[in-house]
Amino acid sequence: MTLLFELKNVTKKFHGVPALKNVDFDLRSGEIHSLLGENGAGKSTLTKIMAGVHEATEGEVLFDGKTSNFANPAEALRNGIAMVFQETSLVPSLTVAQNIYLGNEKFLNRLRGIYISAQQFLQSLNFGVDPTMYVSQLGAAQKQMVEIARAVHHNARVIIFDEPTATLTPEEKHHFFSLIKRLKADGVSIIFISHALEEALAISDRITILRDGEHVITDDAAAFDRDKIISAMVGRTLSNELYGTARQHREPRPYGRKVLSVQNLSMGNMVRNNSLSIYEGQITGIFGLIGSGRTETAKIVSGVIKRDFFHGGEVRFNGQSVRYRVPRKAVRDGIVYVTEDRKQEGFFETKSIAENMYTGLLAADLNRAVTVSYSEMMTLAEEWTKKLNVKAIDNSAKVIELSGGNQQKVVIAKSLIQRPKLIIFDEPTRGVDVGAIAELHQVINDLADSGMAVVVISSYLPEILNLADRILVSRQGRVVEEFSMDEASEEKIMYAAVH
Repeated sequence: MTLLFELKNVTKKFHGVPALKNVDFDLRSGEIHSLLGENGAGKSTLTKIMAGVHEATEGEVLFDGKTSNFANPAEALRNGIAMVFQETSLVPSLTVAQNIYLGNEKFLNRLRGIYISAQQFLQSLNFGVDPTMYVSQLGAAQKQMVEIARAVHHNARVIIFDEPTATLTPEEKHHFFSLIKRLKADGVSIIFISHALEEALAISDRITILRDGEHVITDDAAAFDRDKIISAMVGRTLSNELYGTARQHREPRPYGRKVLSVQNLSMGNMVRNNSLSIYEGQITGIFGLIGSGRTETAKIVSGVIKRDFFHGGEVRFNGQSVRYRVPRKAVRDGIVYVTEDRKQEGFFETKSIAENMYTGLLAADLNRAVTVSYSEMMTLAEEWTKKLNVKAIDNSAKVIELSGGNQQKVVIAKSLIQRPKLIIFDEPTRGVDVGAIAELHQVINDLADSGMAVVVISSYLPEILNLADRILVSRQGRVVEEFSMDEASEEKIMYAAVH
């Protein structure tokens, strides 16, 4: 097969620190090539060099056999290279249709014509998105669909997908993979970056693995299995540590004091007469499909959104009836919600690691000082970056510059600094690599072992089964089933979630 892209001995340094070290990589015409590795392994940096976002510090980049150093993504796109970024690059103030055609408009445009054309194009991709909606009104999954549609619309020869399925439902993933196969059949080359190893194994022709900015292995997908990939990514196998025998060799934690009691909670059509209890010293897992009301319930409890004013039910925390209208009061009382959408709701992307962590202390009103203490902020950041093993050049680095797993660690650190009595993790390992997953699971287990009440909301059954001492299943806005650790199985949980 013809080599379309070739990278030879590529090194990329940021502030003198190498993110890539003498990496070799090639992409064939009409293949699906998965690029795997832990957060911080250099996957996004490598593809951003190909897409014109970064320029290689050393080494040679060849496209179509010619040396190519694209000055910016627009130049790369003109040459047929499109990238669907992990954090979408859409314009929020424009409609879906305008974003799809952005940079590829005709000299004269009729808005009605653009909407009709975009509607037909989105339907051909099986993406159920209204082209007249503003991007700011869309959820994370719909934004990802628009990003993918825009790349396909530009008739690119190479499309780089960075975590494209992280926010998609199973049905949307099915349509996405069908689209990938159609693109491959049309001769388009695909680079697929994902932490979902099963997806990479199923869809790829070849797989390349990076570790700590260096090339480890490239081979046909048939030569890999999950354990071999993980071993190459982290230097050891983590399958049992993550989702294997760990559950079989531990006893469920006993019930502690009841910390939270929710009775007949209601909020529009999303939460309907929901009731549940949470106990100290336990991990309570909540499983449910999208639209089951699990996230909305957590947000009501933590003051992010409001329940119905009349007949909205009751929330009791530490024996007291509470109705939080903003998160600040909940945080001060000891309830912390760690969001599933870290980029939009979890951190200030233009602020540093230290500044983001310190905002947690300020929000909880634990620091009564009139002025912000720089030395306290840096001491706090140093302590928590070590505790959670945050990988960064230093604590003054902006959070947006970190990998997804390290961003998640900063969000969790900011929350733990607030000294919660009840902490709710919503999809804590979404978009996080296997090495960081093991570290985050250890943090969650340590919190429960210390006596804290912990809730983990997850749509990944192995994670729920491995972490939770008791499992609540949510469907159509309320908890419909409860399983102990001994009773629970994937089949029982999924049956309760869909029937």
